[in-house]
Amino acid sequence: MDISLEINGSSRRLTVEPGVTLLDALRERLDITGPKKGCDRGQCGACTVHVGGRPVLSCLTLAATVRQPVTTVEGLSTEDTLHPVQRAFAEQDALQCGFCTSGQIMSAVAAVEQQVDDVREFMSGNLCRCAAYPNIVAAVEQARRADASL
Repeated sequence: MDISLEINGSSRRLTVEPGVTLLDALRERLDITGPKKGCDRGQCGACTVHVGGRPVLSCLTLAATVRQPVTTVEGLSTEDTLHPVQRAFAEQDALQCGFCTSGQIMSAVAAVEQQVDDVREFMSGNLCRCAAYPNIVAAVEQARRADASL
């Protein structure tokens, strides 16, 4: 089936089978490799992207059902400027191997935008096999403070 997706501000057309996930469409058909295929079961959060401004697990989302704009980690920054959450992750050393980082960042952006009280609970669907959780929470808190000062 022919579908059209708006990804990171650009319209993209592609042909997919009805069962193709958004994750597979992004990675295998559109060469957008920020979202990672970790568990492919919706349990690790490495594939988190925003659809219509809300975090979703792209491995559980069928590409053909997506009607709202998709933002991946690649779409957060500009050529010259990192998103405040990306900058906070770098400054707080909130990454180790980096495999989960794009999903962590996408969930962290949502946590900041939604002004969640319990960051740990909100981010509990994003697993980090390197256990960088204290630094991840510190990065979210730093980004939240930066957002509040704007």
